[in-house]
Order: sequence, then C-alpha cells, then structure tokens
Amino acid sequence: MDKLDTICAIATPPGSGAIAVIRLSGNHAINIANSVFQSANKSKKLIKQKANTIHFGTIADGNQIIDEVLLSIFKAPHSYTGEDSIEISCHGSSHIQSRILELLIKKGARLA
Repeated sequence: MDKLDTICAIATPPGSGAIAVIRLSGNHAINIANSVFQSANKSKKLIKQKANTIHFGTIADGNQIIDEVLLSIFKAPHSYTGEDSIEISCHGSSHIQSRILELLIKKGARLA
C-alpha cells in the first residue's frame, strides 16, 4: 500500500437512503473524477475549477450514464483528508453506489 494512493469509499452510513456520498481522496482524485464526470454545461473540466465548489452533472462509464450527481471539490491541504478530495453526492441506491465505486476503481483509485 502506497501512502500516495488515491482511495475511494462510501462516506455515508450503510444501506439505502435518498442520497449517498462517495469520497475520493489522493493525488489523482481530481483527475480520476474528471475522467468519469460530465458537467451539465459540458465544457467544465474539474481540473480548472476552484476549491470548495459544487458542480452538477453525470457520472458515466463511457456513454452509459450511471447517475446525476453533485460533485464537490476540496483541494489540499484544506480538505477533510488534507489531500485533494472529491465528494460525489449521488442517489442512495446501493446499486448506484456500487457502480460508481467500481468505476472509480477501474479508473485507478483503490478501495479504502
């Protein structure tokens, strides 16, 4: 295990609820999120966005949309983890949570 790994995990209590939060944290968090997030205005790149901002869009695996989300950007060292962090607020179904986690892992994060 590398301390510089980018990790992902569900940050809300287990089970289904209206909303779930998935946290992505580490050196590559913003790049990984950028690779799966499409902003509603289609031209926003997360890499160019300011810290402490929220963006509406979709999480997709290729052309297949998984969910509409709100994505929050926190940049080091002013984040919950002290690293660059992304919080994805998605619909709370356990199926959607699992799909998003699987996609983040596929893109290079590891499960925390």
